[in-house]
Amino acid sequence: MLHAVGPLLSIDVDDRTATETSIEGLLESLVGGRAVATALAHDRIPFSADPFGPENRAYISTGPLQQSTMSFTGRMNMTGLSPLSNGLVSTNAGGYLSRNFTDTGISVLEVTGASDDLLVIHVTDDGVEFETVPELEGAPVPEVSDYIATTRDLGPDNCIAIGPAGENLVRFASVMTFDSRAFGRGGLGAVLGSKNVKCITFEGNSPPSIEIPNPPESDVHREAATSDDRMRRQGTTGGTESINENFSLPTRYFEEYEFEHAADIGGDAVEEKKYKKGACSACAYACKLPTRDEATGLETEGPEFETVYSFGSMQGIGDIVDVMQANELCDRLGMDTISAGVTVAAYLASEDEFGNADLAQEITRKIAHREEVGDLLAEGVHRCHDQLGVTDYTVKGLEFAAHDGRVLHGQGLSYAVANRGADHMYATVLKLEYNGDIDPQGTLGKADIVAERENRNAFRDTGIVCAFGSDYLTDDRLETLFDTDMETLLDIGSKTVTLERHFNNQRGFDEADDDLPYDLPNLEDAVQEYYQVRGWNEDGTVSEDTVTDVAAD
Repeated sequence: MLHAVGPLLSIDVDDRTATETSIEGLLESLVGGRAVATALAHDRIPFSADPFGPENRAYISTGPLQQSTMSFTGRMNMTGLSPLSNGLVSTNAGGYLSRNFTDTGISVLEVTGASDDLLVIHVTDDGVEFETVPELEGAPVPEVSDYIATTRDLGPDNCIAIGPAGENLVRFASVMTFDSRAFGRGGLGAVLGSKNVKCITFEGNSPPSIEIPNPPESDVHREAATSDDRMRRQGTTGGTESINENFSLPTRYFEEYEFEHAADIGGDAVEEKKYKKGACSACAYACKLPTRDEATGLETEGPEFETVYSFGSMQGIGDIVDVMQANELCDRLGMDTISAGVTVAAYLASEDEFGNADLAQEITRKIAHREEVGDLLAEGVHRCHDQLGVTDYTVKGLEFAAHDGRVLHGQGLSYAVANRGADHMYATVLKLEYNGDIDPQGTLGKADIVAERENRNAFRDTGIVCAFGSDYLTDDRLETLFDTDMETLLDIGSKTVTLERHFNNQRGFDEADDDLPYDLPNLEDAVQEYYQVRGWNEDGTVSEDTVTDVAAD
């Protein structure tokens, strides 16, 4: 079976040491990416760890396809104990980091401990260097990139960095690469911040030798280059108006289901501001959205649909330039646009200030710096909703993505049971419900679909391939690429989900956490159906025998 190659590089920022360990057996059985990082986190992060404590660990991992020249492979995985959900979280980012990471010769980076000084860590194929950088305290992400370019002659594609939000332990701080690509959900930027790690660079000339089957490598790349998908022009915003008209675009902190200004912030509005193509490493699909507003001179990348929702409809803001400004602000400060936008929307709801874009941006800045009310909001909706007097629209502490489970009931079920919380990418049942492949109404009978798509997406993040490549990386092509059958690949995904669940169980998560802040028909019964499909206990826990079997495999 095709798998990533290279050792685990463990960096302890407390004593400033770096150790390489062979994980060949783990890579052979779990391929790479999210699966390998989850297995390492499960075994090496204490179940009782404080997310902000030195015992928490952050993992950055690659898969074997990052050694290909195939489209949809310019991504990487990051895993750790989330300060937002208090459970394991994996998130991934695109950009141009993955090839530079693999050029160092490692397959996984582990960061543990806590430094007394603010650090930049330089990882090369010759070793690791620790640089103390007090001058970068409070620096926004682009300034970190400028510093690296000046001092090391490296670009933003060679590094990951955190902004002020990460340093100030905002619970939904992101880790940024290429200035505008985010390891966004779950607050792993705050984990690096708790370790006083401002930036990590990657440079080398020692990529592993991995033979990628061709075809389908060249076929996928050619098809991506010649596609006429609307997503290549409008990114994920292309469906904004259709979703608003036919399903639901949550509006004004979930008070309404439809936004009257959806067309002003949707796909056509974004495409009008797009001034050049944008892509990730080796990808001919080029679906990114470099945008510019000529009147103000503002340039950013995006916004994508989730940001159009969180800083647009959720806040009652219908001007695309305002949403672009918020998008750029979050990138500079290093915050997940979904959690940040929804949290700001909750504040606007509490102050009856929907539609006030200036206030929304002011509050966003205050969150990143934990100033005044921003200190409260930096904790996220789950921890501040009582003080605001609003409903806690989160699952497991994670703020909701745009795709409304109140209308898409299978997606609602997937939000409830997802180990990561209310994240749309964990199972993406929404795609089947939008397309009419399954009835959006009802939760019963959908558990097997939720589990199968969780397994599929877990392996997608293991391989690692982009979610937007699903129409091109078909099952038969995946089987050829990884030299095994689809059942084996889905089993790797299943093991990953089970290890996440077991870790979270040890931290107190059970069936009480598999719930929603709104009612859906037969949700409790559907959750029990899901446990049965998974082979878990009726209380949502994983038996020790099951974990032992997973580890033995």
